[in-house]
Amino acid sequence: MAVTHDIPHGLDELVSTAHRIRQAIESVIEGKGEAVRLTLTVLLAEGHLLIEDVPGVGKTMLAKALARSIDCPVRRVQFTPDLLPSDITGVSAYNQQTREFEFKPGPVFANIVVGDEINRASPKTQSALLECMEEHQVTVDGNTYQLDTPFMVIATQNPIEMEGTYPLPEAQRDRFTARVAMGYPEPSAELEMLDVHGGTSPLDKLEPVATTAEVRALIEAVRGVYVSQPVKKYAIDLVVATRHSPDLRLGASPRSTLQLVRAARANAALSGRDYVIPDDLQELAVPVLAHRLLPSIEAQGQRRMPEQVVAELVRRVPVPDSGTGPGPERRA
Repeated sequence: MAVTHDIPHGLDELVSTAHRIRQAIESVIEGKGEAVRLTLTVLLAEGHLLIEDVPGVGKTMLAKALARSIDCPVRRVQFTPDLLPSDITGVSAYNQQTREFEFKPGPVFANIVVGDEINRASPKTQSALLECMEEHQVTVDGNTYQLDTPFMVIATQNPIEMEGTYPLPEAQRDRFTARVAMGYPEPSAELEMLDVHGGTSPLDKLEPVATTAEVRALIEAVRGVYVSQPVKKYAIDLVVATRHSPDLRLGASPRSTLQLVRAARANAALSGRDYVIPDDLQELAVPVLAHRLLPSIEAQGQRRMPEQVVAELVRRVPVPDSGTGPGPERRA
């Protein structure tokens, strides 16, 4: 059965709403267009974002700006060594009047959960996020509770100051769709930041520009973006190349292949296309794959970072010649 390649709800509506959200975030975050776009891409791909960089470059500000740009429930969790799993997921409490246990939802029951300095919590507490990030549900005392859509975890961590921290294990990092580094701003952007942020925080004036229903519609539209067989195979080739690279002792997982394609769908939609091209995968390969990889001892000695290895693999893996766009032969 042939299917149309019009995206549900229309590309124009998707691009327009995403543009409003992006403008709202960029009114707070100066000169970080690429980081803002990647954040939107992860949101529309139904994924989670890890923001990793040195202190003071706007990691938490980016997360808060996205949260305030959408009219939806948002909760912020400050991760500390004494934080317990129940402080995140919720707890069953005994009600003296009804003589029954009642579930008190934790902060994870929100559309956007901002986890500040996630690597300061113990591994036991970090693992409380595993189920909700992968399955969009929480199990407490044998009872399972579904989370609303959209559901996105935006976590920040500081890779420099490691004292008193617990590095995220591979299983936890693998659940983050992408990792973004803010980087230092350009001098012109920093000067504008002094003018804008000098008196009051622009976050105080930021109003929602999209509703939860609109974001759900955007996510549904992104699911309809077409991915041809050659592009799917190209995504697999990129991921498999990480597993055979001598510079890596841990390659990317099958989950990363799925998330790479999902992110590519969102990236294509944000570009006004209803189909994925190899450029989408190439653009997202480093932020989606690099944080999941472990360099070999030799690569560490040569100071070859996973980002460099992925970028080199992107240059080496053959790109599909044709058949990447929708055509009359497209089938359901």
